[in-house]
Formats: sequence, C-alpha cells, structure tokens
Amino acid sequence: MDFRYTARQADLKARAAAYTELLFRYEDQAEEAGGPLPADTVRELTRAAIDAGVYAINMPEKWGGPGLSLLDQVIVEEEFGKVTNCLWDIPWRPANVLAYGTEAQREKYLLPVIRGERFDAFAVTEPGAGSDPSSGTSTATRTEGGWLLNGEKWFVTCGDIADFLLVQADAGPERAATLFFVDKQAPGVRMTRVPRFMHSAVNGHPEFTFTDVFVPDEDVLGGVGNGYELTKEWFTDERLMIAARTTGAAERALALARDRAVERRQFGSPIADFQLVQGMLADCAVDIAVNRAYTHQVAWEADQPGADPKALHAKASTAKLAASEAAGRVIDRCVQIFGGRGYDRSYPVERLYRELRVDRIWEGTSEIQRLIIANELIKRGTRALDLPLP
Repeated sequence: MDFRYTARQADLKARAAAYTELLFRYEDQAEEAGGPLPADTVRELTRAAIDAGVYAINMPEKWGGPGLSLLDQVIVEEEFGKVTNCLWDIPWRPANVLAYGTEAQREKYLLPVIRGERFDAFAVTEPGAGSDPSSGTSTATRTEGGWLLNGEKWFVTCGDIADFLLVQADAGPERAATLFFVDKQAPGVRMTRVPRFMHSAVNGHPEFTFTDVFVPDEDVLGGVGNGYELTKEWFTDERLMIAARTTGAAERALALARDRAVERRQFGSPIADFQLVQGMLADCAVDIAVNRAYTHQVAWEADQPGADPKALHAKASTAKLAASEAAGRVIDRCVQIFGGRGYDRSYPVERLYRELRVDRIWEGTSEIQRLIIANELIKRGTRALDLPLP
C-alpha cells in the first residue's frame, strides 16, 4: 500500500493550504463581529475558493465541481479545519445527497450551489429528535399536486444564509421518512431563532417552523420513503469530514503550542525544556498522527469499487469519534501550554478550544457513534472493521 500523496494530491493540499492562509486573515474580524463577515467579503472569498478549485469539492466535474475523491476531500478539509470561526463554511460543500436529484432538481437547486450563487441547508434535528432522526414529528400531508409540510427544525447549520432547505419529514399516513426541497421564502416557513453558541461562527444554526408549507411533487428528493437512508448517507460523509477538520484543527493548535513552548521562558529556560511540557507535546503529536492515518484509510476505502456502505457507516463513526475526542484532548493541552494567554480570545488556541467542543455533539454525539460501532460489531463481528480483503 502506497501512502504517499500523488503529485495531484500534493498540489491539491498546497492549494487548500494557501486558501486557508487567506481565511486566516479574517479570523480576528469574524471574532470581533461575533461571527458574520460582510456579504461582499464572503462573495470575494467564495470566488477565491472556486478559482482555487476547493469549492463544492464533493461534486463531479460534469456538473461544475472539482470532482474530488473522498480521500481528496479529506486532504482539503484537513487544511480547512485549521481556521477558526468556522470560516471553513465559506468554501461550501453542498449536501452530498443533492446528487440524487432529478435533472430538473439539479438545474434548479444543485448547479447554482456549485456556482456559488445559492446555498443549501440540511434540516433534520427537532426539539425532540436529535441523535435519533427517525423520531422526528414533522409531517407531510398529501394535497392536490404535492404536500403540506408542518413541523419544527432546530440547529439548521447555515440556515440563516441558505436559499433553500432539505427538510426531512414523515410523509402520508405511513409516515414514510422523506426529504423535501423547501424554498426558505415559501409561505409558512419562519426562522424563529438564531441561538448564540459558544463559538463565534461565520454562519448561524437557526430554528425554523413550517406551517402548511406547500411542496410540489417535483420537489421530493429521491422518492417518498427514502429520506432516512439518504440522511444516513449524508451523515457518513459529514462525519468523515469532521474527523478531517478536527485533525487539522489539532495540528494547528500543536504548531502554535510548540512555538510557544520554545519561545516562552520560565526559571531561566524555555518551557519546552520541561519534561511535563514535552509529555503534553508528544501526546498531542500521537493523537494527531493516529487519527490522520485512520481518517485517510477510511476515505480511501470509501473510494474503492464495491465498498460496503454499512461497514463504512461504522468506520466513519469510528473516525469521527476518535478524531473529535482526540482533538479535544490536544486543544486542552495546548491551552495549558499557553497558560493565561491560552484563555485570551485574541489567540487562536482559545477559539479552537470553544469551537472543537461541538464536534463531539453535532452530526451525532460521541455516545451515538459508540452505539453505531458496537451495533456493527455485534451484528457482524470484528471483521466488519478490518481493512477490506482483495
């Protein structure tokens, strides 16, 4: 097995790193603003991402995307994870399941997102349905020419800037989980609240209510009753990208802490000379190296023909669980190495400390990831988590 990047992947990583360096310039501005950046700035950064070939990276070339494999995407997202204030939302990844749309849906919804003209947001979580999306109470009732959507969704990432939402609701008397395209300006759609979270994100995570929102038949994605399977596929990709971004965030934190340890002097010596600090630096390096390797492995497996989707679902959960929790340990050590400065919001390590906490919650909590992994082991044995045999 050759783990070296190809020349094309090395170039891709360099382009992603250069674009991330551009985003670094806006971190302080975003933090001072409490998250949002001016619309003109966001448009400029969007155009820069498109020009660099790091926008809509999960979409094929035939539709205007870069056509990257999952391993390529992990390479890019790892670089993006180094930036604070969730500025990695600007080089947007459309929901992967948009690729299942009809030609008409693709023209109306997906292609404008790939061109940076529109924004999508995925609406699954509800007040009483978080880790278990199948327990949602949003409904779609049959009416002439379509459906009437009623319900409430919480924590809709980027819902504040989205033009349309992908809403999961139970359709008909059979309560068949289904995904619906919903224009945010449609009558009956109301954004009720934008919560203020620990991190100062460039985009928000608002709450929505839907009251008798009419959705025509042509705006059902993937057919009635396929919503839960599509949502699971979306979760698999998103969890893998969280693993990549948290690994990148941990790497940046370690680089900053290493420099601080070399430069900061106490008792006549750099604190890097002290074994307790050396131990923290070493533990950080181990956490990063192990999780980078596993995340790359799972992405590579997913790119292979005939990859087992059930095993990949569990492996993506493993990657997300391990990387997000490891990144939490890394950033905690790095804040400690920075001492009082690590508690100062003007330092990236402080912002990373706040921002990485949510990665153990969204797209499935750490506890849910453990249940997914255990369920796969119980049903199929340890071989389900092995490398695939030729």
